[in-house]
Amino acid sequence: MTLSAATLKPGFSPIDLQNRSLAWKFAAVILGSLFLTLSSYIEVPMVPVPVTMQTFAVALVGALYGWRLAGITIVAWLGQGALGLPVLAGGAAGAHHFIGPTAGYLFAFPIAAMAMGWLAERGWNGYRPWLAFAGMLISNALCLVIGAAWLAVLIGVEQAVMAGIVPFLIGAVLKAGLGALTLKLMTRKTNRARE
Repeated sequence: MTLSAATLKPGFSPIDLQNRSLAWKFAAVILGSLFLTLSSYIEVPMVPVPVTMQTFAVALVGALYGWRLAGITIVAWLGQGALGLPVLAGGAAGAHHFIGPTAGYLFAFPIAAMAMGWLAERGWNGYRPWLAFAGMLISNALCLVIGAAWLAVLIGVEQAVMAGIVPFLIGAVLKAGLGALTLKLMTRKTNRARE
């Protein structure tokens, strides 16, 4: 008995949540929230915005979950932070973070994840690591630009660019590379398991 080519055709993500039940998707939101929380605890304190692994996690959740489920996951995680759970950078919590210097970055996260998810669904994924890398860069750039736009309201455009974008550029490239490599390795492992 042979499987048809359509049956073997891979999805955009090695975890393929698109064809799973609602219970699976709910569990994915919980696991994604935990992953985002863990990434928040990996930080280098800086003023006015710390360097964390959050943008790596945001882009990876987007690439693995697709744009819809990634958006839901990021919004759920942000909601947890607003309600007082210690899920934000360095274990921070509370609604006041959504009006302070980091607010623009927080509000950019769902947009960045959904953009990466949309691109991943169109082939910018682990099957094409260079496109995945470019998608991760775009996701990171969205976070930086939107975050700095909000920061500019508080401290001025020039200071926002110097404090909210420039220090994060090298990290954005490194996180994009790590994200693309992670997707490639996950895709390779999934393909081997299918053989």
